[in-house]
Amino acid sequence: MQEGLAPAKAAKGSSTAEGSIRRCMEAAIAGEPVSSPVFAVYDWFVKNRSIDWQSLFDLGLGQINHADLIRYQRPHVEIVETRQEIDGVIRRNVRWITDIGELHEWYMGEWRQEYLIKGASDYQIMQRAWQDTAVLPWNEPFFESEARLGESGITLGQLDRTPFQKIQIDYAGLERFSIDIATQERGLLDLLEIMNPVKLREFQVALGSPAPQIKLWENLTIETMGPHLYRKYLVPLYRQIFAILDGSDKKLQVHYDGKLRIIAEDIQRLPFDGLDSVTPPPEGDMSTAEARQWWPDKFLWLHPTLTWYDLPMQKLLDNIRGMALAAGPKRFCLMISEEVPPNWQATVPQIIELLKNDIEITSGSLHR
Repeated sequence: MQEGLAPAKAAKGSSTAEGSIRRCMEAAIAGEPVSSPVFAVYDWFVKNRSIDWQSLFDLGLGQINHADLIRYQRPHVEIVETRQEIDGVIRRNVRWITDIGELHEWYMGEWRQEYLIKGASDYQIMQRAWQDTAVLPWNEPFFESEARLGESGITLGQLDRTPFQKIQIDYAGLERFSIDIATQERGLLDLLEIMNPVKLREFQVALGSPAPQIKLWENLTIETMGPHLYRKYLVPLYRQIFAILDGSDKKLQVHYDGKLRIIAEDIQRLPFDGLDSVTPPPEGDMSTAEARQWWPDKFLWLHPTLTWYDLPMQKLLDNIRGMALAAGPKRFCLMISEEVPPNWQATVPQIIELLKNDIEITSGSLHR
């Protein structure tokens, strides 16, 4: 599943002007009016960025943890990982070993240097790796995360990505994938036929999990596929997922952190409960006001573009204030979800202070 998203320690007493971070986030998700917007950080950054997180938690920064909800039993593959340090950087080699061949990828630090799928024949090996996969429930990560967080944030269940996105982002890479989907490479299409039913089984298993919120790490920007492929490959699978979730207490969040304008109406028609890491230009292509106009009832997990942090402090705070006003009066929070701003010591405390004490959002108006 999503690597590196283990729960991380946060301040047990984290709070906003209206109560604990957990209480405020749960109320916002439930649709209650947001009076003091929450500003929260992904647990991945807490684990992987060596800064003074405790000082920020003490000021009122919240935390969003992620917990795997399932485990796989894949009888036809052995995944072997080795590590070595080179000039102070960890090189990580990963081999997928099956009875019909082997795939290999490697990383330097956080960055992938080589993809598993490099040619058409590799799709057959990946198909073998996924054949006869069993999906098992795994509740312990969620309970451990919640116990560690206390009142300082919330835990979202996670089920990795949909297969279309998984192959594009993690297995083949955008260039190889774009060629193969354009030419309708048979191995790619067959792999999707194997992986899509596994994804549906994951959601069936997750119905029994303790997590009310389930996230798909789609990392979607429509530039990588266009609306035709989105509607052909992603929308039908989403609808099958929603059919599984229908009538349950589970809500689906999707990590859509790129350009979305051309599929705004498609997103409107899909019953996602929330859109994660929604980012204004230049990374995205919609303002917060436009996002809220298109998706009035969806929860907006808002990521202020990192370019704002380079602005003079008052302009940064004005932009944050405007984002909160445009998103309100309900169903939103602000996040550090793409990267920690380099000037976090100066900027993050000021944003926390603004959202905690200097603004109040009621009935679509912003009061100071």
